[in-house]
Amino acid sequence: MIPCSEQVLNINITFAHLKFQGGTKPDPDPAQPVIAAIKTDNQASKNQPHPAAKFERQNKKQCLEHILRKLQQSDLPEKALAEQYFHHKYRNNCKGVTLQSAYTTIKQFLAFMKQEGKTCFSDLTHRDVEAFIEAVHDRGLKIATVRLRLINLNTFFRFLIDEKIMDGQVLEKKIRLKLPDILPRAIESEPLKCLMSVITKVRDRAMILLLLRTGMRIGELLETTVSEIDLKEQKIIIYEASKTGIGRVVYFSHDARTSLELWLQQRDNSQPFLFYNKRRGPLSYAAVRSLFMKYVKKAGLEDRGYTLHRLRHTFASELLNAGMRLECLQPILGHTNIEITRRYARLTDKSREDEYFRAMQVIEQEGIDGHY
Repeated sequence: MIPCSEQVLNINITFAHLKFQGGTKPDPDPAQPVIAAIKTDNQASKNQPHPAAKFERQNKKQCLEHILRKLQQSDLPEKALAEQYFHHKYRNNCKGVTLQSAYTTIKQFLAFMKQEGKTCFSDLTHRDVEAFIEAVHDRGLKIATVRLRLINLNTFFRFLIDEKIMDGQVLEKKIRLKLPDILPRAIESEPLKCLMSVITKVRDRAMILLLLRTGMRIGELLETTVSEIDLKEQKIIIYEASKTGIGRVVYFSHDARTSLELWLQQRDNSQPFLFYNKRRGPLSYAAVRSLFMKYVKKAGLEDRGYTLHRLRHTFASELLNAGMRLECLQPILGHTNIEITRRYARLTDKSREDEYFRAMQVIEQEGIDGHY
């Protein structure tokens, strides 16, 4: 602690006071009005349900009604039990997208049962399940989609077994599908610069930069409200991730903050969501995908196969290349298993790359087997 007399302390305080009163005030921070507006939103949103919850409830109810209407209009076998199952899923607070995914699988399986001449679940055997999975395979679907069908079917069968409707032997022998361990695909540096150069609309640039600098899933960003943004600390609080249900904090860079401030100054402050549609709800994935592909085409990159999700891959790859440890990257990405995060290390392992070229230099300098 530095000793300071009372006289010196008084002089310093008086000098600072005079300097502030008589001198020129420092330039105001242009972000202060935006930060103040966010603080106001934070105070207003305390103890209030998340706006996304309202839209999810509406979507879930509409989805259930649509599924039940489709089942009632069909001539599929055992459709009454399927309706009972969807009521069960609805009561268990499953999301609308989960209900729709389950319906797609169960509708296909009931149609398969009808085709095979099976009229009730008690007649099913393990062989019937294997035959259905083979039929799904034959449709040319990706292995990940086939695996999702199998998971949905197993969950449905578990419900039927618990209700004493189906024999548990149907699931005694598990069907295992081997998924390919593919590498994530990032957007290369030069094409990325080209893409960003054509995104001039303030809202769209803020959206794409936030995806690129936070690594958020698109659904997480679309459900983000203004009150969840800490502009000063450059972070966004995700209270409940749309995919895992686990909350986390993500951070954004200075260039993303600049774009975000511009959008916050233009947006309608009465809208709760950061990026909204005309009905006060969040933008849809389809709308964002459409505008992203528009910019990809405008940049002349339509033959590269770029998708919105590649922005997340690019984020992870760039951070690992910059030296971030996997243990730090994992919670930012919201991965529950570090092995998923480790895939990016295989894509961006600079030490392995350096070792290869160091060894190859020795070979090319005729240090081992000569130069070809």
